[in-house]
Amino acid sequence: MTTPAPRSSSRHGSFGLAAYRLATRAVRPVIPLLLAARMRRGKEDAQRLAERCGIASRERPHGKLVWIHAASVGESLSVLPLIEKLTTARDDLHVLLTTGTVTSARLMAERLPEEVLHQFAVLDHPEYTARFLDYWKPDLAVWVESEFWPNLIVATHERHIPLALINARITEKSFRGWQRFPAMIADLLSRFSLVLAQDAASARRLMTLGAAEVGTPGNLKHDATPLTADETELQRLRAAIGNRPLWLASNTHDGEEAIAAEIHERLSRARPDLLTLIVPRHPARGGAIAAMLKKRGLTVARRAEGDAITAATHVYIADTLGELGLFYRLARIAFIGGTMVDIGGHNPFEAARLHCALIAGPVSFNFEEAYSAFEQADAMIRIADAPMLASAVERLLTDEEECERRAAAAERIAARSNGAVERTAEALLSLLPPQEPARSGGAFAHA
Repeated sequence: MTTPAPRSSSRHGSFGLAAYRLATRAVRPVIPLLLAARMRRGKEDAQRLAERCGIASRERPHGKLVWIHAASVGESLSVLPLIEKLTTARDDLHVLLTTGTVTSARLMAERLPEEVLHQFAVLDHPEYTARFLDYWKPDLAVWVESEFWPNLIVATHERHIPLALINARITEKSFRGWQRFPAMIADLLSRFSLVLAQDAASARRLMTLGAAEVGTPGNLKHDATPLTADETELQRLRAAIGNRPLWLASNTHDGEEAIAAEIHERLSRARPDLLTLIVPRHPARGGAIAAMLKKRGLTVARRAEGDAITAATHVYIADTLGELGLFYRLARIAFIGGTMVDIGGHNPFEAARLHCALIAGPVSFNFEEAYSAFEQADAMIRIADAPMLASAVERLLTDEEECERRAAAAERIAARSNGAVERTAEALLSLLPPQEPARSGGAFAHA
């Protein structure tokens, strides 16, 4: 990949951007009410609510600071190897990671190195964004995938802080939406010194929307290390399951759990000892999923409640955070959720790295190229509906040789690192000033 050189921003007059900035100023009085409502629904952390208004809860470290904004769980996990690469390359670098969800914040508390700072993403209000930037004074701002907050982008650019958009993803649906505001998106994209897309389709859409140059170094999610698992817990669950046939529905969304229940009911007629594992994309839905399954007459155990897997358990709901690696290790057959509903699918490489035979529905716009690669390599079965899913699961449960062959093919594809982390890190480091000589004094200084 030839990395695009940093470029100066061309300004496009944008009525849409001006209207947006005016509107966000106008809603300032109701923001505390909105935050309070979100807090009641468990969507905000009461102890860290001030961070949403740009009030820092950590001290800014002395030296160069790279600020990375990753919206949610998937994006934040994808940048962990990148953060390691950046901090290894330059010992004067510090990293601030912002994310927008309670779930991602909890996960990052477990996964981030101790020296990496985490804050909740600041709300996109001019007052809050100014407060955030004036305190942290980042030397480089890195945005991951496809979340654009206009006030924050403009304020960062106006402070002459280089902006990079990495692992950028623009779906066809998002592309059509942005085409309704061509001047606004062109204005925003013009402010990025570096734009790197995760696939060729996103690169083409970004250039059509106004990005002058777009690199394609590969997808960061393809370069990630295998998901971790607690070995003691893995052995305990294996002992509880024994030799029962089982399959996994991972990263499921509303509607897909009912499909999984239907599959279980169909297949358990011939396999009464079948165990179905469900890992919902959003663990907070565990109670509602359990209630739905029980109404269908299924015996359910919930991990969040500490329920044990017994011989009577039909469905085990893994409604906890950060344990997907555990369940991919338990199951050899994995249906990837978000593909039977209009979500666009989730990362297939996580299951592939842990030797699972893959099944996915027809909706895969988030990972179109990756799903096609797995399908073409005979590593993934694509299905269109519940009867086809039942047939695919039954086939893999019955034919051990086919299941092993598909799992091995998937693992081979996942093992081919595409070098995205290395190339992305190199491009980002080029936007930073040269490393300064070490200074004496304390490690931290107020910004």
